[in-house]
Amino acid sequence: MGHYSATVRWSRGDQRFTDLRYSRRHEWCFDGGLTVPGSSSPQVVAEPYSDPHAVDPEEAFVASLSSCHMLWFLSIAAGRGFRVDRYVDQAAGEVTAGADGKQSITHVLLQPRASFSGAKVPSAAELEQMHHKAHDECFIARSVKAVVECRPIYEVPA
Repeated sequence: MGHYSATVRWSRGDQRFTDLRYSRRHEWCFDGGLTVPGSSSPQVVAEPYSDPHAVDPEEAFVASLSSCHMLWFLSIAAGRGFRVDRYVDQAAGEVTAGADGKQSITHVLLQPRASFSGAKVPSAAELEQMHHKAHDECFIARSVKAVVECRPIYEVPA
């Protein structure tokens, strides 16, 4: 495999900082040239010190798991001759405190919904098996200790 990187940038500006009243807004810069606004979650640090319009690390974690799963699923489906027209996943992560009182993302729920067309469409069992294989292949999911659950939503083709 390769090496992956991102540059995260934050600057204090004229904020005092030591009084903890500073903006958590920052930038995520990726090698393709895209810059994404980042911030702490408003659930963790109240506004105005967090930016609710920016991506927080918790959301990015959930999106990364969902994206990796989707990419593997699309590859598996295409390899089996199933034509996917649309894929939507309303993924969610849950943060809870452990026995030591420290918080972590302990559960991620993927809820992918794929739409198919063409002469060959998967059965519910085939769909479940493809999602299971995608989960097994996703190295992002294999890299975390949180439970990553996938509940695909089967749509009967029209």
